[in-house]
Parts: sequence; C-alpha cells; structure tokens
Amino acid sequence: MSVDVPVRRDWRDTARDASDLAVLGFALLLGALPLLTAGAAVATASAAVHDWLATGSWPPARDNLRRYGRAALPGVPATLLGLAVVVLVALDLTALARGRVPGGTPMLLVTVAAMVAALGYAALVVVHVGRAGGRGWRAAALVAGRECLDRPARWAGVGAVAGIAAVLAVMVHPVAAPILAGYALAALHAVSRRQPATRGERR
Repeated sequence: MSVDVPVRRDWRDTARDASDLAVLGFALLLGALPLLTAGAAVATASAAVHDWLATGSWPPARDNLRRYGRAALPGVPATLLGLAVVVLVALDLTALARGRVPGGTPMLLVTVAAMVAALGYAALVVVHVGRAGGRGWRAAALVAGRECLDRPARWAGVGAVAGIAAVLAVMVHPVAAPILAGYALAALHAVSRRQPATRGERR
C-alpha cells in the first residue's frame, strides 16, 4: 500500500511561479494591444492559467497561439461589451462624485456595490471561458449567471478579488499593470476553486 507524499516547495518554486505569472501578464497585454483582440487575449490567458492549476505545467506556446487565433473573432463582441460597460460605469461614477446627478454619497455607494457585483460576474465568465479552453463566451456567461445565484459565496469571492485588482490597477505604476493582470487572473481561478461546492455538486 503506497502513501502519497506531498511535494515540498521552496522559494525557487515560488519565484518561478511569480515570474511565469508576470510573463503571462505581459503576453496578455501584447495580445490585447489591437484592442479588439482583448477578448481573445483574456480567454487564452485564462485557459493557460486553468491548465497550469490543473496539471502543474503551462501549455505549449503552439497551443496558446492556436487558442488565441481561434478566439479572435468570437472575442470581439465580449471586448466591445466590456469596453462599453467600463466607459458607462466610469462616466456614472465621475458624475456622482462631482455632484452632477442627484443621490450623493448613498447613490455612489450603491453604484460601487453594483460595479463590484458586475465585476464578480464578469470574472466568473472569464474563469469559465478558461475552463473551456478559451472558447464559448456565451455559454460561459450563462453558466456564470447560474453560478452567481447558486453559489453567492463564490460570486462574492471573485468579485472581491476583481475589485481589489481594479483598485490596484489604478494605483500601481503602468509598467506593473501587466504583472498585476497575471496575478489577478491566477487569483480568480484559485478563489473559484477554493469556494465550497453546493450539495448538487457533491453528489
């Protein structure tokens, strides 16, 4: 009878993981530079993180390039929708903060809470796209919607991670933003995995 012995990790493993995630973040940024390919870049990076967490190794560059090319056109609607939401939320928050619309501080807090909830939903969509190999934005959106209702703790967890990442993205130096993107994507997948399953999932 064999007993599995846990693999002990040292600082070199942690440093290697950190550098890999940094490289992932820069690759995500490069893939998203044409702007309309942002959806494909996010889907490819999410799929790579999923493979890394599931197998302990990153997918080959050839697989990543194939996923990126396959996700280019399907990712355009997701990119345009994401950009539209970001612009509308930014305009809304700016107007509330400057007192141009009624509501004041209470409405500003409500708007921020709604924004965090939307970030959590969007983060779950990205996670599910990654689990599907970088494909299926529409299916991922439907699954994420059901998951928000069935597993609110998971929704809240990924929403908190996405919210913290958004705040840090504003605060950090632009050079560090790609590194933050890689870490944030890994954190979203990790939090989604660690949240407890429902009774239906345990059966």
